[in-house]
Amino acid sequence: MTDSFQTRFEDLLEEFDLFDDWEERYRHIIDLGKSIAPLEDHERTETSKVRGCASQVWLVFDDAPEDILKFRGDSDAHIVKGLIAVLIRLLDGLPLSEIRDFSIRDTLTRLGLDEALSSQRTNGLLSMVERIKKVA
Repeated sequence: MTDSFQTRFEDLLEEFDLFDDWEERYRHIIDLGKSIAPLEDHERTETSKVRGCASQVWLVFDDAPEDILKFRGDSDAHIVKGLIAVLIRLLDGLPLSEIRDFSIRDTLTRLGLDEALSSQRTNGLLSMVERIKKVA
């Protein structure tokens, strides 16, 4: 059985609470991005590319039981790869219904990222979430 979104979110929130300022949180997001495996070259296709992101972003959806969503992602920008890692930690392997109910805006606000991310990065993140929800 997988952790619920709420459990995962609370774990991530505790992690972010350890950092006093935005530089430290940004560094942590970048470190999270370094922890995910890069996609293979053949997975970086026009089909897997996410539109609406200033950076190059790819999301690949893996085979999973019918009510679960499994995905991986990659980007050519360190901070964006970190944001992908955050989405993977929060959403990968969850039931489709939990993913459909997910609000990235609420999550950003509760993590304190809403004011720290540029509007361009936020729009890119919204595009990633939109793609994930569409598949879900």
